[in-house]
Amino acid sequence: MKRREFILLFASAMATSPSVARAQIAPGSYPDRPITLIVPYAAGGGNDVLARAVAEPMSKVLGQPVVIENRGGAGGSVGTRQVARAAPDGYTLGLGGTGTLAIDPTLYPDVGYDPRRDFAPIGLIATSPLIILVNQSVPARNVQELIALAKAQPGKLNYASAGPGSGIHLGTVLFAETAGIDLTHIPYKGTGPALTDLLGGHVQIYFSSLPPAIGLVKEGKLRALGVTGLERSSSFPDLPAVAEQGLPGFEAVLHYGIVAPAGTPRPIVDRLNAALRAALDDPKVRGQIAAEGAEPLSTSSEDYAADIDREETKWSALVRKSNAQGK
Repeated sequence: MKRREFILLFASAMATSPSVARAQIAPGSYPDRPITLIVPYAAGGGNDVLARAVAEPMSKVLGQPVVIENRGGAGGSVGTRQVARAAPDGYTLGLGGTGTLAIDPTLYPDVGYDPRRDFAPIGLIATSPLIILVNQSVPARNVQELIALAKAQPGKLNYASAGPGSGIHLGTVLFAETAGIDLTHIPYKGTGPALTDLLGGHVQIYFSSLPPAIGLVKEGKLRALGVTGLERSSSFPDLPAVAEQGLPGFEAVLHYGIVAPAGTPRPIVDRLNAALRAALDDPKVRGQIAAEGAEPLSTSSEDYAADIDREETKWSALVRKSNAQGK
């Protein structure tokens, strides 16, 4: 589906929803009770932290509590499916992300929702790059040297991931494809075990999220070669982006936002979007997001709809190339 067609579909769905007429009768009545924001992962992780960072300031703007509810399972698809099936009244929202909206629909054969048709995007919260880490025994000091090393030893260098089909796995697949190199995938059940084996020298490369990498790099336990955003990260201002190191335009970042069920009335979407953008204007919230290695990213609902379309197109192709479906 082309971007223009998707945006028109989104706008048409919002305008023709029978709920819109009800919302227009009493536009100032929402919200009149607490709002549930479903985080489709366990409490304590990066997704949970980002959701909680915006929930409190959104509550102040809306005049009702935004209550976090963690519903993990199947890479986030269980909780996301519950959001898609909830009443489109603005009282059940979901934390959307690259994993649930761009990867899972291809990774899982029966995910139970369509990322384009089953949600009313509210807005983006943040974008987060990955950081390329190598064990200190790897002689490469930058991305170009890593690529040269891999080309000299096809298939000899191995990389860890947080599991088949994870953003970390697919980000590495994109890197290898773009650089024209052959790396061997060693999947793990999460970041913790992967980093442990990277430190122990059992694997050579890991594309990590930023928070767990900061201390390990500063202590000299691991070497950082580059970040996968188009620009440098504020967490590592002296570390060049991969795009600066011989792969112009390379980008592998994770996006996070808020979605509602499809059919949510446009006035409610607009009110929620305004509350989210107000939260992201708060310096305290921006600081919390930065502490997670992410960059605040405030958008309109239409911009987030277009972002979901682009991201699903990009990442679903990588899932198919990686043969991760059903694993």
